[in-house]
Amino acid sequence: MEPTLLILAAGMASRYGSMKQIQSFGPSGETIMDYSIYDAIRAGYKKVVFIIRESFADDIKSIFEPKLKGKIKTEYVYQELTSFMNGQQVPAGREKPWGTAHAVLCAREKIAEPFSVINADDFYGRDSFEKSYQFLTGEVSPDLYAIIGYDLPKTLSEHGTVSRGVCEVDKNNFLVSIAERTKIYREGKRIVYEEADGKHEVPADAKVSMNFWCFHQTVFPLIEGWFKEFVNDNASNPKAEFFIPIIGDKFVRSGKGKIKVIPTRAQWFGVTYKEDAPIVKESFQQLVNKGEYPPRLWGNKVDVKS
Repeated sequence: MEPTLLILAAGMASRYGSMKQIQSFGPSGETIMDYSIYDAIRAGYKKVVFIIRESFADDIKSIFEPKLKGKIKTEYVYQELTSFMNGQQVPAGREKPWGTAHAVLCAREKIAEPFSVINADDFYGRDSFEKSYQFLTGEVSPDLYAIIGYDLPKTLSEHGTVSRGVCEVDKNNFLVSIAERTKIYREGKRIVYEEADGKHEVPADAKVSMNFWCFHQTVFPLIEGWFKEFVNDNASNPKAEFFIPIIGDKFVRSGKGKIKVIPTRAQWFGVTYKEDAPIVKESFQQLVNKGEYPPRLWGNKVDVKS
């Protein structure tokens, strides 16, 4: 079966302050998602599923439907607080979505094939999509998933802390463990993260997940079971989030399978803060100047890699 691209675009962007999912960054008004979808089509993907909130569904559809028609199949899924709660009450004070793993779960009814997951506001590079497509069409199985691994120093922002899934990898490039660190930043020559018990250093050569995951479709029942446990364990914590790295870590630690860490030569960039926006715009312009993307992304037929 042909793999699907799942884009997580339901976040509230609290640190950014606006709808960065649909902000223009390319020279002809392209969003970051446009470049991801373009690279996915070039790699061979035939379907994209957008995870969004119903409150801005019309905005998303009006932007992407005209340009994607005839190029790739599109589907839309809503992530709401009540999704997959199975009759349980949403905890008092809960406003934020349940997190990225919950977002993936919400796509269960739209995906019956191997799929990759990406963030809407991250640029991953063509190489990452080609490698993910190769994995999903040749290696993925119920007991083998993958993540695209990036070098930690290349994924930091100069304007504040970032969240990253820090990977521990064995000699065969399989994931040993992954931990979501929500406040990572440079401190002098070190890279550190903060938690309730203080600061901790992260090795500069660490591989991190930028939420580019490759899953077999049998992951959905696992996520649903683990989400139920998460809700029960965090009923009194309105800010707790069910992240995809939680799923990856449970999958490996429970012995259900392995996760291959696929290194990429691609340069990541993204927008966590308003101050990142000019850098991202300049980065896209440089890629266009080098001929890696056309000045008008959807002006011509997309060349698919054979």
